[in-house]
Formats: sequence, C-alpha cells, structure tokens
Amino acid sequence: MKINKSSILLFLSMFFAASFCLAQDKPKIYISADMEGVVGAVTGDQLGPSGFEYQRFREFMTQEVNTAITAAREAGAGEILVSDSHGNGENLLIEKLPEDVQVVRSWPRPLSMMAGIDASFDGVIFIGYHASTDNPAGVRAHTMSSANLASVRLNDVAVTEAAINAAIAGHFDVPVIMISGDDAAVKEAQDVIGPIEGAVVKWNYGFHSAKTLTPAAGYKVIAEKTKAAIQRIKAFKPYKPQAPIKLDVRFKNYMPAEVLSYLSIVERTDSHSIRFIGKNMIEVSKFMTVMTSYSLDITP
Repeated sequence: MKINKSSILLFLSMFFAASFCLAQDKPKIYISADMEGVVGAVTGDQLGPSGFEYQRFREFMTQEVNTAITAAREAGAGEILVSDSHGNGENLLIEKLPEDVQVVRSWPRPLSMMAGIDASFDGVIFIGYHASTDNPAGVRAHTMSSANLASVRLNDVAVTEAAINAAIAGHFDVPVIMISGDDAAVKEAQDVIGPIEGAVVKWNYGFHSAKTLTPAAGYKVIAEKTKAAIQRIKAFKPYKPQAPIKLDVRFKNYMPAEVLSYLSIVERTDSHSIRFIGKNMIEVSKFMTVMTSYSLDITP
C-alpha cells in the first residue's frame, strides 16, 4: 500500500493532538506541606532545626509529600507544584522529591503558604496541617503565628491555616481536595471548607501529645485518601468567602493592635484586636503577610 506524504502528516498531527488532549486531561495539583500535622510530630523537638528529632522528621515530612505525589499520579494526576510551608520554608529534602516537580521555598513570598497557585490548577492537597489557634483541641494548634496570634477570623468564622489557604485557592476557583494531619485539624478543615478527603495520622490528647500511627501506616492512609480525592476531583467546590472579606485578628500582646491601628485601613476593635477589610482574598493575604512579617530590622 502506498502512503503519501500528506497522509503521514495528517496521522502525525492527529497523534500529537490526541497526546496534547490526554496531557491536558491530567489534573494539575498543588501540594502545600506543613509539619505540625506530620505523623508522630508533637513538640518542638520535631519541628525546628534546634530540635533533636528535626532531621528525622524532615524525612517523614518529605516522605508524606512523596506519598501524596505518587498516589496522585497513580490516580491520574499530571503536573505537581510543592510548597514547603513550615517554619523557615526549608524543611523538605528536595533531592528526594521526583525530578519533574518544582518546589516553592523560604519566605517572604506572595500568597505565603500558597505561593504559585493560580487558575491553571485543578486541586489542592494539604499535607501535615494542624488545627487553628481558636480551637481548644489539636497538636500544636495555631494560626499563622503560635507566638503572636490568639484568634483569626474571616467574615466572623474562626479559621485554620487550611481555611485561609483554601480561600486563597478559591480566589482562583481551585478547590482543596484533601488534608492530612491530626483528628482536630481534619475535622476543623472539613467543617469550614467542606467534605474534602481527610487523612488522620494521629489523634490529639493535648497541645503537645497524641496517639499516633507509625510513619509506614500514616503513608498508607495518605495514599488512600489522595487517590480517593483525585478520583472524584470534579466533585469538589472551591471555598470562597463572600467579598469584601472581613479579617479580624486578636493578638496575644497589646502593642501590635495599637501600632497597626495607625494605618487608616485598619480598625482597632479592642485592646488586643484589629479589623481589616479586603476587596478579595489576595488583598487579605498580602495584608496578613505584612502583619506577621514586617520589622524594621529585616535584612538584607
């Protein structure tokens, strides 16, 4: 059979078009990884460079992220961006991540724990997250700053970092599809964000204590819930607080509320509290970054 040049070109164009469509059908996933919710983590001994268990728990955190990546891809996901969102933002052992993912590291950065998110993503996964500062339960429960903030609310709803970050993703119409952490963190996120998949890897007994799975058992739960989330990714809805968005923050100290109230865009609502109203979640996120990060001695 004689095959002419035009037939070959037609075949090739159809092949590449089909390949492109197939690639486009693979969900693009954003993974934001914290550390307080990692399996076994309970105190500062695991959570910062000065802790005697920190290096081991960097391994566990990295493996939880790798588990989510592998499970997501087995369920059909494509491109993945990972945000190192704990502490100094330099926790993940990046040489142990797949070579075809990219990683967001260190601070400050636009959109904080969600730097790099945009409308091209199809879903967000939270790994190692914790409960909010308003929650009486949860291992290492806090919102943004355990040292400085006593309450954070969006439109009168007490929020976790998961809810804040879900609202940032929601600005781009991207839904959160899965969260891992302790039982309090998972329940609180689901109560606010909606019925996302939840991988519980430990059960809180207090701020610094928990009953925990072993790392190997925790990875299995994360893999199971990640696959379940990817398989029903089109069922999830973005979390979108109604704009304009009212941010209420209560500080543990008196002076931050006083000084921030010097700004005309900030209302001081009581001795320790301020209110900021943003036209959207991006504006609120930028204000929160300045509020929690700015200092005259910032260098370089």
